[in-house]
Amino acid sequence: MAGNTDLVILTVNVNGMNSPIKRRQIADWIKSQNPTICCLQETHLKQGDTYRVKVKGWSKIYYASGEVKKAGVAILISDQAKVKIDLIKRDKEGNYILLKGSINNEAISILNIYAPSGMALNFLKEKLRELQEEIDNKTVIVGDLNLALSELDKSNHK
Repeated sequence: MAGNTDLVILTVNVNGMNSPIKRRQIADWIKSQNPTICCLQETHLKQGDTYRVKVKGWSKIYYASGEVKKAGVAILISDQAKVKIDLIKRDKEGNYILLKGSINNEAISILNIYAPSGMALNFLKEKLRELQEEIDNKTVIVGDLNLALSELDKSNHK
């Protein structure tokens, strides 16, 4: 971590963590970046496989996964951070996880979300409406939203 007062959050779509080689590469990358919090999307791990998400120094791991190898999100929190989690909400498909609590004595909520492509906008509207009572000005929303930022991003022009 950059310093005692800095909160560094990284987010990455890992596009699957079923390969041991890829899991090692992801773990090495997380260690090299040394964030306070690392949010992963598309882990593609089934409910019983989430034990495979291990990174030395980030033993506080919260995840949401489904019964099939698709979607899946995880939040890893550094062992260097003082964490108190008061609430965990997740969906059974593994598309989001919400943590509410405090990190280093500062109130925070983290929503890590993976919006399935092709239905991302409607999905996001629905999930944010469902979670509106939990989302406040201390909420950080991260993830793979599968939305273009502008019309230019949707075009095929070079």
